[in-house]
Amino acid sequence: MEQINCIVRTYSAGVFAGKLVSRNGKEGRIENARRLWYWDGAATLSQLANEGVKRPQNCTFPPVVPFVELTEIIEVLPLSDAAMKSIEAVPEWKE
Repeated sequence: MEQINCIVRTYSAGVFAGKLVSRNGKEGRIENARRLWYWDGAATLSQLANEGVKRPQNCTFPPVVPFVELTEIIEVLPLSDAAMKSIEAVPEWKE
């Protein structure tokens, strides 16, 4: 499997950005994963995957984790380099 940066939407765990390193049906592993809690400046995940965020100061993305194992993948969108850089540039959201 080619390992590429993607946005992965799940049935109940939310949306993640990172490197999709394995997938078997609805299960997969994302490395350097960041949950995309709230984004501003993209109307859809497709636009977010192509263009990235427009207003990073308004986004709420928690810190990156080394990996996440997902069990209910329902959508995978490849990330453009520009979109990945914009997601990485969003300040960490945490208390």
